[in-house]
Amino acid sequence: MTEQEAMVPRITRISKENKRIKIPILNLLLVFFCIFLLICATFIQLDITHPIIPSGLFSGKHLVKADFFYTYSIIPQVPAVLFIVGLMGRKMGLTSIILYILAGLCAIPIFALGGGISYITEPGFGYILAYVPAAYFAGSILKEDFSFINILKAGLVGVLIIHFVGIFYMLIVSIFKHHSWEYIKGWILAQSMLKIAYDYILSILLLVIARFGNKFVKYLLG
Repeated sequence: MTEQEAMVPRITRISKENKRIKIPILNLLLVFFCIFLLICATFIQLDITHPIIPSGLFSGKHLVKADFFYTYSIIPQVPAVLFIVGLMGRKMGLTSIILYILAGLCAIPIFALGGGISYITEPGFGYILAYVPAAYFAGSILKEDFSFINILKAGLVGVLIIHFVGIFYMLIVSIFKHHSWEYIKGWILAQSMLKIAYDYILSILLLVIARFGNKFVKYLLG
């Protein structure tokens, strides 16, 4: 075997190693774009107004037009997480979410109440931490088939994981901080309960949009 022939396997191996560790700039840009979306969703409040059947409809109470409408204010972090997973896929979606959490824990004020490692003692950190398993399981469902049925499943699984983990984490923190039952009950009512329904509906709408965006992202990444 000549010296040139002996170098061929070595050159091939080095080429494969370089290809393996190469991170395309487009992937990085998309990840940073998703992190930016999460940050925006943290500080945006959406007022959702929709018609309702007023409780005093059959009580003889005089009703005005405002009684037939209800406005709910929501911070769309949970729908944004599921949108990112649907848009980018499980792997890149998880990467974006994990980097967002790490950046916040490194004292960059991108969480609702700031940032820093001490944020893990905040009752609401459990909701943020739950983004990771929610993204994994929702992403796994969509990876099998990005159908409308799976969108409904992924949205439900993702939303429930975030809220259940968030409530459990809040209970643990509240026990250590000796918070009262009134505080705990008020927190659950404010952060979950009715919010679960709004998070789910908005997540489904965004996942439908993400379904088409996902095809474009796959085209860009080749």
